[in-house]
Formats: sequence, C-alpha cells, structure tokens
Amino acid sequence: MAIQLNHFQASTLKHEKEPKPPFFTYSKTRIFRVSTAASSNAQQLIQSGEVKPILPKDATMAMNSEGFKLLDIRPEWEREKAYVKGSLHVPLFVKDMDNSPITLLKKWVHFGYIGLWTGQNFTMINPNFIQEVEAVVPDKHAKLLVACGEGLRSMMATLKLYESGYKNLGWLAGGFNRSVDADFPEVEGPQKLQYATIGGVSYYFFQLLLLTQAVGKE
Repeated sequence: MAIQLNHFQASTLKHEKEPKPPFFTYSKTRIFRVSTAASSNAQQLIQSGEVKPILPKDATMAMNSEGFKLLDIRPEWEREKAYVKGSLHVPLFVKDMDNSPITLLKKWVHFGYIGLWTGQNFTMINPNFIQEVEAVVPDKHAKLLVACGEGLRSMMATLKLYESGYKNLGWLAGGFNRSVDADFPEVEGPQKLQYATIGGVSYYFFQLLLLTQAVGKE
C-alpha cells in the first residue's frame, strides 16, 4: 500500500519528546537547492514503495533486523557535530571552493542571508557522490538507509542512488532532526544528533531557549 509522504512527515511530529529547534524552518531557505523535478520524482519513489520510508524511532530495528546500513549524506561540518557510530558517510553537498568573481558574490549574499544565521557553508552538489558511494558500498543489492538532517537532501540522494542501480533503499523520514536520544543509542560527537544542523547565530538563540526551558521546569 502506497503511503502519502505528508502522512510520514506528520507522523514524525508526534514522535517528539524533546524541544525541537525553534529555527527549524530555516531549512526552507535551502529548498532552492533541490530541483523541483528531482524532489517530485523522489517523492514518487517513496510513495510507491520503491524506497522505504523509515521513521527515526524504527531506524535501529531496521538496521539490526532488516540489514540496512545507515548512509549519512550530510556535509562534513554537520556530521562532525554528531553522528551515529558505525554509519557510512558520503556527503551529497560539499563546500563550493570556486573563487571566481560571480561565485564570490553569491557566497557573500549567501553569508548575509543564510550563512551568518544558520552556519551553513555555500555548497554545491558533490560531483563524485555516486562514485564515492560505490567505493564504500560496491554491492548495489545492499540495503541502504539514507539520512540527513531534515530529510530533504536524503530524498534527493535516494533518487540519485536509485537511478544508479541501488534498489534496496530506505529514507529516514524527517531526518535526524526528528529523532530523540533513544532512537540511536550510539551517537558520537559534541552535540545531540537532532540539533547538529543548527549553527551560526541561531545556535546561540537555541541554547538560550533550552536554558530558559530548563529554568522554567525547576
């Protein structure tokens, strides 16, 4: 039975046990990086069942019982904050190192509108993404659970992987942001997994919010 994608996104909201980032909606500013056609095709794969949507609370069971390998496609600066021990890592987006005048202007605009607030670098799609995945997972029959922070980038990655021959794919519905501590018991890094996408100025506002909530409970 095909399951509507928006049903899964709504389901993840019911799974919250900790305060979620008040500036979580900043991810909307990055939607322009995901092709509308690619996003639509990826949603079709998920809704048709070709790609299996898996909630964070079910991810560990999927890995332990069904044989899924967790593929973290977040950029390095997010992963270094927190990651699931034993997970594979191939970034879908990498830092854009081009320093041509036009790109430098784009970087400046990005920093002013997005980078300063979110701590996100100006990125480009990793041109070697598929080759790097093939290097760590040469068996295209392997089960891969593709994950990112919010679920948008991993959705795009599943489409690329599916089109390159990986057919046993799972998608972490809602991303790591919708997980709680108990979902992934072995997490390494200085921050909580569900907060690893938060950076820049918004990180300090978020810490202030957590402190305020903690004081309010005392």
